[in-house]
Amino acid sequence: MTRAEKARQLFEQGYSCSQAVAVAFCDVTGLDAALAAKMASSFGGGMGRLREVCGAVSGMFLVLGLAQGYSDADDRAGKTAQYAAVQQLAAAFRQRNGSIICRDLLGLPGAQPPAPEARTAAYYKKRPCADLVYDAAELLEQQLGL
Repeated sequence: MTRAEKARQLFEQGYSCSQAVAVAFCDVTGLDAALAAKMASSFGGGMGRLREVCGAVSGMFLVLGLAQGYSDADDRAGKTAQYAAVQQLAAAFRQRNGSIICRDLLGLPGAQPPAPEARTAAYYKKRPCADLVYDAAELLEQQLGL
C-alpha cells in the first residue's frame, strides 16, 4: 500500500485531512501515530474549520518540514530550500485541484461552526477530501523520492 492509499484509508477511518497525511508518513518522520495525529489535529477543516489552507496541504507541509526542514535559525540556504519546496508542492496541488484553500475546494463560505460533521456515507459522497488527501500524499511521496 502506498502512503497515498494509506492516507486515504486513514481519512476514511475518521482522521482529519491533515492527520491522515501526517500519520501516513510516520515511517518517514519517525513520529508515532498518536503524536503525528496530535500535531496535525489543529489543521483539519482548513485550520480548525476556518476553511483556510486545506488540511491535506497543511499535513503535507508538516511532513515536508520534518523530513527535509531546517532547524538552525541562521540557515538561510535551508530556509530558502524549504520555502522553494513548499511553493513547488503548493503549485502542484493547485494545478491538480484548482486551489489550496479549503473553502474553494469544497465550494463553501468561510469559517464554519467548530463542531465537525458526522462521518456518514452522505458526508463522504459530497466531499472530495479523500481524493485531496490522496493527492497531497502522492505529491509528497514524489517530492521526497519515495
